[in-house]
Amino acid sequence: MAKENVFLPSKPRYEILDGLRGVAALLILIFHIFEDESLRSPDPQLVNHGYLAVEFFFLLSGFVIGYAYDDRWDKMTIGGFFKRRLVRLHPMAILATVIGVLLFYLGGDGFRLVNTAPAWKMIVCFVCALFLIPLGPKMDIRGWQEMYPFNSPLWTLFYEYIGNILYALFIRKLPKWALRILVALFAVLLVDKAVGLGIFGGYTTGIGTMAGGWSWDKAGIYTGFARLLFPFFCGLLIQRSGKVIKVKGAFWWCALALAVMLCMPRIGAMPHFDRATRVYDLGGAVYNGAYEAFCVICIMPLVIMMGAGGKISGKSAKLCKFVGDISFPLYITHYPIIYLHVQWLAKHPEAPLGQHIYVALSIITISILVAYACYKLYDLPVREWLKEHWLKK
Repeated sequence: MAKENVFLPSKPRYEILDGLRGVAALLILIFHIFEDESLRSPDPQLVNHGYLAVEFFFLLSGFVIGYAYDDRWDKMTIGGFFKRRLVRLHPMAILATVIGVLLFYLGGDGFRLVNTAPAWKMIVCFVCALFLIPLGPKMDIRGWQEMYPFNSPLWTLFYEYIGNILYALFIRKLPKWALRILVALFAVLLVDKAVGLGIFGGYTTGIGTMAGGWSWDKAGIYTGFARLLFPFFCGLLIQRSGKVIKVKGAFWWCALALAVMLCMPRIGAMPHFDRATRVYDLGGAVYNGAYEAFCVICIMPLVIMMGAGGKISGKSAKLCKFVGDISFPLYITHYPIIYLHVQWLAKHPEAPLGQHIYVALSIITISILVAYACYKLYDLPVREWLKEHWLKK
């Protein structure tokens, strides 16, 4: 039987890692709400480093890819691998784009380009998003210079696909010693982005932060690869090395570690340019970048190893399953609702604190309900249909 005709059933899941993915998705949702409330300045935010959840997603993905596919290449073609990844990820990408389109004009007052976007640009942005084709700043229809202006988090899925392609074509064949060398080089790239060393050309979107990657320009592309390569292939290396850490209550300790990492106050002031003296003051921002690089390179791999080595049962297992099930739908669909939050803030700049709290809690609740509905009513049945009619055929 040809390899591409062999259906490979899914392996048992790492329940704690699934749960941690859900915790990270919830934290990034809260981060985006505070990001809006603080007028996109990271200083007063509660979840100052919430964007590092993206690196954690990539780290998890590399680990899971290695676990799911490293020992199956004698029964699977490269085309079969790509088909499986598309079935797993792309249905939600399509639905997330549609949701973004349906809610686009509801955010007209909060974004400078929404009400003037021409129809042809709308169509191009929609079609490109369906196929995850990145768009440059000239195709912006919102005003934030996003690769996918209907739903910005799709940029991480674009880089996820790049990681999958690199794995299938090249990295899967490498021995562990060669993979270690690559991971070390990718760590240098990540540090270069975080603290602005300029080793690889200095294309950064800001010194002292890992944030960025959603724009299709030199700075955005540089940042996207810096954020992808180390965590994705470090996760793969961890899985191949087989090193796990066994602790009691692993899920709760790992979830606490994630929350502390992402909620740590910013270290050092934001860099700024003094127009009078023409001097660029870093304001201690490099220390913040060093902290974020340390979290990604040292702490997050330990969290993965603890999660992979832990056991869970009872109510904790049910919680892990629930947040794990909705993690991807929550992450990929919440941002169009965040756009509506920006719209509400634009219309109610002087609203009392109580209203802000009520709206924020409503957004969290609605986002979770939407994610659960997408998972149950769309993601699961569509993937099952594709599995039966595409993968097994």
